[in-house]
Amino acid sequence: MIKKDIKFNPLITIYITNYNYGRFLKDSIKSVFNQTYTNFELIIIDDGSTDDSRNILNKYKNYKNIKIIFQKNKGLNFSNNIALKLSKGDYITRLDADDWLDENFLQVMVNQIKKDPKIGMIFCNYFLVNSKGVIQGQFLRHDFKKVRLLDQPAHGACSLINTNCLKLMGGYNEKFKSQDGVDLWIRLIQKYKVKNVNLPLFYYRQHGSNLTYNTRKLFKSRDKIFETNVKNKIKIKNTICIIPIRGDNEDSIALKKIKSKTVLSRLIKELSITQKIKKIIVTTPDKKIIKYIKTNYKNKIIIIKRENDLAGYNVPVYKTLVAIVNKIKNKFKIDSILKINVDHPLLNSQNFESAINIMNIFNTDEVLAVKKENDNFFYHDGKGLKSFKKSANLTLEREEVYRQIGSLHLFTKKCLFNYTRNRKIGHLILDDISAHRAKTKKDLKISELLLNNIN
Repeated sequence: MIKKDIKFNPLITIYITNYNYGRFLKDSIKSVFNQTYTNFELIIIDDGSTDDSRNILNKYKNYKNIKIIFQKNKGLNFSNNIALKLSKGDYITRLDADDWLDENFLQVMVNQIKKDPKIGMIFCNYFLVNSKGVIQGQFLRHDFKKVRLLDQPAHGACSLINTNCLKLMGGYNEKFKSQDGVDLWIRLIQKYKVKNVNLPLFYYRQHGSNLTYNTRKLFKSRDKIFETNVKNKIKIKNTICIIPIRGDNEDSIALKKIKSKTVLSRLIKELSITQKIKKIIVTTPDKKIIKYIKTNYKNKIIIIKRENDLAGYNVPVYKTLVAIVNKIKNKFKIDSILKINVDHPLLNSQNFESAINIMNIFNTDEVLAVKKENDNFFYHDGKGLKSFKKSANLTLEREEVYRQIGSLHLFTKKCLFNYTRNRKIGHLILDDISAHRAKTKKDLKISELLLNNIN
């Protein structure tokens, strides 16, 4: 439980985790001691650095309210838990060694806590900077007074967390080597209030040696976290997959090959690996595809002929989904429907499982496959084009803007038959490989090249 008798002047634990970021350490430490709010302690954990970090840190060992720990390399979450054990603060926050704080970071956060002591976590916007510390843009978050669906985790660093809440949750899960913030977020929002401070209060440095530049690794880490946290929240138990194919088209890629396997067989294989999908249904008017399924899969795949009036390019695909579900709803128990587009041949089993996990964890009505968009978008106001960006002074200012990828779409049965504006929409972020669309022979060649790059 959250203590109601929070001090007017709560002690804040700031801890810095460091591994070979000696070149950034001074800026990070300096930003802590420059805080306008002064009731804090600083813990620095060096996780087995082999650069000049030790020499730099030894210069601070006699500073007031600072504790420096040197340890063998154990990983981020091990270090997080060490800091949690050593913490004396009412609240705790991690500062990565390559980042730094705005001087008002603590004061602003504490002021918000005073307004609502039931807050379990409070987090802020931040500036994106390059390796030299030059501002590249601002990362904006949403106002949680308006948010109903908490499927956008706070940053793992520079989020102020009630120490007692964190301890009651068991601290950090050490089996995860990265994306600690996502795991913590999923566990925390089940029990405690969260709040966003709509101000940029720290500087997040992007450079070649941090995880920012390995998106596929990042997404894999998130997928593992989703899978771990879904175990006690399974409501969607019976998912069917429908692959609608228009067919009767020479340009159709369903039976085209990538590395000796047809696109359709590749998708079916990945779907079959996914334990969460109970039935796979292919619906098409194309006789060649129907014959191919019957020949190669016999009774393993359900074939439902798609009526020609549902296969037109101007007909919304959800009409096909509704028609299919109406035909089979009395034969199988159905909680959710996963629609897969055949022109996205590099989707994998983990994509499918993660979509279902997201629906379970965040209690969504549907889940969209999306990609983040960082480019500048414009709208026409009748006089000319205007930027959606709020400031022309920043090269990048983004509020999580997403582009839907039509490859994958998950609905609850209720949502499919009652498609209202008030539905809760979750999102699955795809990497470049999974999001690849293949419509032409050239696209198929690119598909092969992308597969060659998968570790």
